[in-house]
Amino acid sequence: MTIEPDGFPGTLAKGDLAPVYLLGGEEPLQLQEAGDALRARARALGFTERDVLDVEPNFDWDRLARSGASLSLFASRRLIELRLPTGKPDRDGAAAITEWCKSPAPDTVLLISAMQWSKKHEGAWVKAVERAGRYVRLQAPRVDQLPAWIRARMRAHGFAPSADAVALLAARAEGNLLAIAQEIDKLAGLRGPGPVEAQELEALGEENAVYDVFRLTDAAFGGDALRALKIVAGLRAEGEELIPMMGWVLNQLDLALRLASASDFASAVRNEYNFWPARQKLFAGALKRAGRGDAHWRRCLAWCARIDRMAKGREAGDPWREMERLMVAIAQPRAADVLLAA
Repeated sequence: MTIEPDGFPGTLAKGDLAPVYLLGGEEPLQLQEAGDALRARARALGFTERDVLDVEPNFDWDRLARSGASLSLFASRRLIELRLPTGKPDRDGAAAITEWCKSPAPDTVLLISAMQWSKKHEGAWVKAVERAGRYVRLQAPRVDQLPAWIRARMRAHGFAPSADAVALLAARAEGNLLAIAQEIDKLAGLRGPGPVEAQELEALGEENAVYDVFRLTDAAFGGDALRALKIVAGLRAEGEELIPMMGWVLNQLDLALRLASASDFASAVRNEYNFWPARQKLFAGALKRAGRGDAHWRRCLAWCARIDRMAKGREAGDPWREMERLMVAIAQPRAADVLLAA
């Protein structure tokens, strides 16, 4: 069964969970919140065990079957999370997921999440998920829908925003839902519900000196290596964890790769990705500095995966130092060869 994003919370509240869920979408906030909602419902229904499988290159797909077949020491219900970053399992992966859907493990829910998603991803294995469970395609609001999305989210916090306040948030974050949500959460942490004017949000932005991953990628893709390094140092000093940041960095690098491979950049950023003008300019500059082709972005993606492995203790090295190098390589592609050799 295919479910629209708006109807997903309602389906979770009705009865037991389906044996399989697929969450596919390119907006990190939507993917995170949909996953959080499912995990919360699973806990409420007694799914006390959780097994996370990150699909990386050369992933052993037999792990999925073994995870479903393994017996619980406490005879509890279990949630298995299969994180599929590219949204495209290889042949073995598609076969493993299809086989799972034919005969789901008892007292087990399989949650498949994919950060890259479009109609092109909907192969036979997705049809198998639809037959066995629930497929939720998460689509970010279009530019014309964004004000209503912002207004609804602010009202959920008890705020009554003016039209100017909504417009300011949309323009400042350039349609980035995570950045918008962060600004609203920040405001909620500073004061109670009530009317919100643009002037208050503007002052909040000026007073906020907290570094975040959105500013980091904007600095790197904007070619400002010194600012990117300063932000990395600030994030590290504030005690931020590196692993949660990597999802957004990976998302932006993959976007750069796809734009570099697009036959018509201008059409892609306008029609396929709904970029705001400032964001179009940001990526146009980044692609110009990287030169023709997608080789630079493939190298950066591999670098990003290596940092993620370091942060998870799966590879030796200092992940923060490598993050600094990666940001400089994004900002100054000509330095990439030197940095990789260091």
